[in-house]
Amino acid sequence: MNTEKIWENFLEVIKTKISKISFDTWFANTILYELKDNKAIVIVKMHMQKKQLQENYNDLIEEVFTEISGSNFKFEYLLEEEIEDNIKIDIEENDNEDIIETNLNSKYTFDNFIVGESNKFAQSTALAVAENPGQMYNPLFIYANSGLGKTHLMHAIGNYIVKNKHKRVLYVTCEKFVEDFIGVTRKKQNNNFDNVEMFKKKYRDIDVLIIDDIQYLGNANQTQQEFFNTFNDLYGNNKQIIISSDRSPEDLKLLEDRLLTRFNWGLTITIGSPEFELRMNIIDKKIESNMLSNEFPRDVKEYIASNCTSDIRKLEGAINRVLAYATMLNGSNITLPLAIEALQDFFSKSIIAKNKIDQVQQIVAHYYNINVEDLKSKKRVSTIAFPRQVAMYICRIILEESLTKIGIEFGGKDHTTVMHSVDKIKKEIEKDNQFELEIQKLINQIK
Repeated sequence: MNTEKIWENFLEVIKTKISKISFDTWFANTILYELKDNKAIVIVKMHMQKKQLQENYNDLIEEVFTEISGSNFKFEYLLEEEIEDNIKIDIEENDNEDIIETNLNSKYTFDNFIVGESNKFAQSTALAVAENPGQMYNPLFIYANSGLGKTHLMHAIGNYIVKNKHKRVLYVTCEKFVEDFIGVTRKKQNNNFDNVEMFKKKYRDIDVLIIDDIQYLGNANQTQQEFFNTFNDLYGNNKQIIISSDRSPEDLKLLEDRLLTRFNWGLTITIGSPEFELRMNIIDKKIESNMLSNEFPRDVKEYIASNCTSDIRKLEGAINRVLAYATMLNGSNITLPLAIEALQDFFSKSIIAKNKIDQVQQIVAHYYNINVEDLKSKKRVSTIAFPRQVAMYICRIILEESLTKIGIEFGGKDHTTVMHSVDKIKKEIEKDNQFELEIQKLINQIK
């Protein structure tokens, strides 16, 4: 049975039974992976997509597929990483073929790591290590807040080494290392020393050890001793060690000084919060990968980028939420008001409060059919200058923000420019009732 052809026929039928946006969002990029034992496995791109197909479309899918294939199948929806979440490589050693479990996630590569000013140095350093494992920057210590891409970089290093250098790589979380060691010590008490050798082989008979979230080693004294021994063994044999944490080595107060000293033998790098341009590029990439470029207008992308300032993973969550919300409204077009409503509970209150000026800029830019970047620019044409003055007025009078802060948020304008803008809009409101209603309409959109 030609799975590719049968799935093409299936999608053609499904397309006639649901709205275009629903089809493009939930079905267009699916792949029929396998038909076996009356079970159909479908590959999907996103967690939200998997959830929607399982909970809202499964009956329709099974009904249509039965019509197409003439057989009854039960459907299972899996992400790509759930089908192949471990890369297994063959390494010839002593004329024997061993299969090494790396625990690497194949979807994290240098090719899909989006580079900006905040992570450019970290990316270039990581690639240098991947190209010369064990030869430079050993150990490599990466620290950053959650959601900024350090785990992506670590997997990218490992995947590059596996593909291009054919070395033995092991990625584990610190919690897994602790769990493995505790398991060994318990069995050791029962005189089962084979497990000790298995532990040492797993963590020392490799070329590259990648260990994530080393801060969780803090309260495990015996495990710190074992990691110290493992580190020394690998380092002494010129094996690459890559470590990550949510804080710098100097801030890991619960780790022993001898470990911290070793962490500083190599190079420590950090990843900063993504700048606006990088956030926009990430959003574009995620939308493009799901073939949704035409569905997301720029002002919606700018609104998401302005509110998700410190966690890249939250960008994808916001995109999925907007898509789901539009689908629930019978395939409504995605607009800024719809996005604001869909995401009002998604962004934490503190982030929304912090980004009220961003929100005003989004609302005003959308109303006057310009970009937020235009509001922040030095352009003085009336089609941009006037909306800028409106936005400054709302920020000053409604949000009660300081003149200095408003000036900074509008591209570095001085406080006299902000005062002039506020005064001008006040006068326009006083002499034009219709304009006053327009301003009120904009204010009402602020959440």
